[in-house]
Amino acid sequence: MIRGSHVDLTILGSLQCSSNGDLASWLIPGKMVKGMGGAMDLVGAPGSKVIVTMEHVSKSGSPKILEKCSLPLTGRKVVDRIITDLCVFDCDKTGNGGLTLIEIARGVSIDEIRSKTGCDFKLSPVEPLPFMD
Repeated sequence: MIRGSHVDLTILGSLQCSSNGDLASWLIPGKMVKGMGGAMDLVGAPGSKVIVTMEHVSKSGSPKILEKCSLPLTGRKVVDRIITDLCVFDCDKTGNGGLTLIEIARGVSIDEIRSKTGCDFKLSPVEPLPFMD
């Protein structure tokens, strides 16, 4: 199904994402891992849209959305959208890359998002909408 390009959309979690759509989702150095699973096949499927859902920061409070991933990559320039507990970003995987903030959670400010994001991002030309309740 995956390798035959029959999957149009993949939604998965991630440990880190970069501003150009890189995804690190399978290995934390020093932790025991049985294998990488099928995530590399899923994100590498031609024509498939990849949406990542994750918490915006780690348990220690460090950003999980970075200029460049520090963990081993699952895929390069594969992420189309990042959905976190604070906001939603669209990823530009072409050209210069970059993130565009398109939605924010109620009660969250753009300044808070900037302080918890490890890279620059643009604001949507349309004012970011609050999440639906």
